[in-house]
Amino acid sequence: MSALPPAVGDGYRPCVGLMVAAPGRGIFIGRRTGIVGGWQMPQGGIDEGETPEAAALRELEEETGLTDASIITAHPDWLEYDLPSWALRKGPRARWIGQTQKWFLLRYDGPDSAVDLARHEIEFDEWRWAKPQEALNAIVDFKRGVYEKVMDELAAPAEAIIAGK
Repeated sequence: MSALPPAVGDGYRPCVGLMVAAPGRGIFIGRRTGIVGGWQMPQGGIDEGETPEAAALRELEEETGLTDASIITAHPDWLEYDLPSWALRKGPRARWIGQTQKWFLLRYDGPDSAVDLARHEIEFDEWRWAKPQEALNAIVDFKRGVYEKVMDELAAPAEAIIAGK
């Protein structure tokens, strides 16, 4: 089980990030609603008292509808990024200036028909399978540094899953 992140300073939301790889298909990426060019992998906050692993599986189901996936490995580090000014909430709802994320590689063996972007709150308006480099190239700019670190660590085992190994 992963521990919660070390203290990273006020304003960084503890989250999980999910690289979901499917044999013969690729890595799941979704286009965020309301963000032009906002492709990303599923991610979301860790609830109070929740382990990062439990958050990963919950967020996967909420954002994609997928339940038939297993955690293969995790990035060894917590990775963080700052939100751009246009994404910051203003006024009394202003709480987070960025995220600190624990990234997991998951294997998905189920059918594409199980994808349900409306399972919870709709966060993606489109989805597709992508090769790791294609996923990195499609990612929204302000998350690119984190995604490069994720790819450095998890792309090789994801490629093995995609190749059916």
